Amino acid sequence: MNTIYNITCQTITGEDCPLSRYQDTVLLIVNTASKCGFTPQFQGLEDLYKQYQRQGFEVLGFPCNQFGSQDPGSHEEIHSFCQSNYGVSFPMFAKIDVNGPHAHSLYQLLKKQAPGLLGSEAIKWNFTKFLVDRSGNVHERFSPTTKPKDIAPAIQALLIKSP
Repeated sequence: MNTIYNITCQTITGEDCPLSRYQDTVLLIVNTASKCGFTPQFQGLEDLYKQYQRQGFEVLGFPCNQFGSQDPGSHEEIHSFCQSNYGVSFPMFAKIDVNGPHAHSLYQLLKKQAPGLLGSEAIKWNFTKFLVDRSGNVHERFSPTTKPKDIAPAIQALLIKSP
C-alpha cells in the first residue's frame, strides 16, 4: 500500500528526505508561497511548530509557484526569505507542483486521501493544509483561509492519541 512513508522529497537545501523519518509524528503539510496574501501564515505555522514540536509534531513546508507565480525565487531565496522574515525553523522542501501532470507524488496521495469541496482533488491556492496523523493518514484538509492557530485543537487531539 502506498503511504506518505514510501515517498522521498528533496529538502530546500537539496538533500533527499525520506518521509519515513516522520513516522509516528503528527504532520501539517502546507504548500507555501513567499509573495502571497497568505504569506503571513508562516508566522502562525512557526508558532504551531514551536508549541507542539516536542510532543511529536512537525510542519512541512512545500513552496509552490503554480498560483499566480507567487513563489518565483530560487530555493536559496525562498529559504532566506522564510528565515529572515518569519523565523521559520520547521522543515522546508524544494519547490514542487501540487496540481497537474507534474504534481509531486506526495500531493497526489494527499489529495486522494482528502479531496476538497465537492470532491475536487485540486489544490485551489497557496497555504492549503493537510493534517496527517501518526500513522500517515490525512486526518483533515484545511483551506488557505484557515489560520494556523485555528488548527491547534485538531493537532492537540491527534497528539493525545497514542501512536
